[in-house]
Amino acid sequence: MDPILLQLLIFGLIAAAANVLGGLTLFPASLHRKYKQYLKHLLAIGAGFMLSVTIIEILPKSIELWDKHNDGGGHAHGAEQYFIPMMLLLGGYLLTQVVEHTIAPHFHLGEEMHCEDDDHEHAMISPRTAYTAVAGLLVHTFFDGVTIAAAAMIDAKVGLLVFVAVLLHKFPEGFTVGSMVMAAGKSRTQVLTVTALMGMTTFLGVVLYYFAGTSLGISTAYALPIAGGVTLYVAASDLIPEVNHHGGNTVWTTTSLLVGVGMFFAAHFVLHEILAH
Repeated sequence: MDPILLQLLIFGLIAAAANVLGGLTLFPASLHRKYKQYLKHLLAIGAGFMLSVTIIEILPKSIELWDKHNDGGGHAHGAEQYFIPMMLLLGGYLLTQVVEHTIAPHFHLGEEMHCEDDDHEHAMISPRTAYTAVAGLLVHTFFDGVTIAAAAMIDAKVGLLVFVAVLLHKFPEGFTVGSMVMAAGKSRTQVLTVTALMGMTTFLGVVLYYFAGTSLGISTAYALPIAGGVTLYVAASDLIPEVNHHGGNTVWTTTSLLVGVGMFFAAHFVLHEILAH
């Protein structure tokens, strides 16, 4: 088996499992309440890490790939030669906006789920609303997988860093979707089904991009900027606003965000040292 495929399969399975584990923390209710108070800090760490990966790793690597793809044969000079990859980056960002806020409504982290065990039977949102939101999020999770695969297929270090960035928001993502389904009056089995489906779409994104990239010759010079736009949106327009909304203007929220940035640079340095020898 191709070592890259094996690595991607492992990454995909771990990311998928994190979605399911996030949903499992809703049971029992005491566990749900215990972990919910820490989610905003985990989200802040994930946001800081993901934002750093996008700006420090994905964007420079996209430009480097574009230079190799053109092989110096383009007529544009200066900033003009990067018009297409930057448009692809913008396209990935806007695609995520359309999916999350047009195809599906946007939900705040865990806000839908504010009832206790004894009133779960009362649906606070309609099942149609919950499943419409889930459908939109499935597109998002699919692109999580595409982002992991696109990064890993061009650089082992970037691939690992992107995987960690995605993984850090997978657990809260599963928790949020599980809360949504329970707020619609659904059962534990349905929560696990939906979170497992989200995990499967991430895994599917990893596998499909690997085979499309190798069999159909889809260039990572085009795919990585799109994936970078999706990642940038998740970090800057999804996670950070969620953190600010739920964490308030507290020093701990900002500290958690900076911890995520610090974790990125620590991982960046360690991986650079390991791969350099």
